[in-house]
Amino acid sequence: MRLKNKVVIVTGGGGGIGTGVAQAMAQEGAAVCIADVETLDSDLNQFQNKTLGGYTAAKNLSKQLVKEGLKATAIEVDVTQWDMVTTMVEKAVEAYGRVDILVNAAGVITAGGEAAELSIEDWDVVMTVNAKGTFLTNKAVIPQMRRQRKGKIINFASVAGKMGAQFLSHYAASKGAVLAFSNTLALELAKENITVNCVCPGIVPTQMWKLVGSAFGGGPGEIAEEFRRNVVEMTVPMGIDILPEDLAEAVIYLATADHVTRQSLNVDGGTSY
Repeated sequence: MRLKNKVVIVTGGGGGIGTGVAQAMAQEGAAVCIADVETLDSDLNQFQNKTLGGYTAAKNLSKQLVKEGLKATAIEVDVTQWDMVTTMVEKAVEAYGRVDILVNAAGVITAGGEAAELSIEDWDVVMTVNAKGTFLTNKAVIPQMRRQRKGKIINFASVAGKMGAQFLSHYAASKGAVLAFSNTLALELAKENITVNCVCPGIVPTQMWKLVGSAFGGGPGEIAEEFRRNVVEMTVPMGIDILPEDLAEAVIYLATADHVTRQSLNVDGGTSY
């Protein structure tokens, strides 16, 4: 087991990519704190609902993993709220004594549109969750990792943060901010045995993709076939979906690579380089 005796926090662990990462890391021997939010103040997100049920999903996943003989617990957190984020770290330490790895997979997207027509609220919501949420979770875990004199921080960015994404300027900008922040934080922590890296997914068939796909001609919550044909078959050289388990492998690599820091690892079927 590659992560035996390690303690991990996975934000956004109640669904999508975060769930795949949490499952894989638990199976590799880690004690996993699955952190997610139950409700938000706005319905501007991929579920188009204020009630996301992320914490409920995290509790269900943790129970399932424990039944399988693995170590897991659920923690409720809104990554935009400093008090909840600091409490998340405290609860992880109370449960398992330390935090070796932070995987920040929490994120939102809205349907978007041309930048000139994009609402200010759309911009603010996406930037707050994706960029500020990354800052707060990273900030909260650093003191604990400094006390341990070791740690690994893995933030989820996106190839959109490197390449841009037409009609999704707010999302691309938020993920570009995650990349720039992580790059800088890696420099600040390099001499303290704390690594900071990013994973950059391409097209992943999660709720985010379903929302964007619906804007390309699909029904609500559906993956539009035209969108799939144009994006997957024509844009992704390998012509395949990238699955949460693919991203989990990238996370596990970065979580076990002691001398890899300040990197952004693309997992996108060859879309970018």
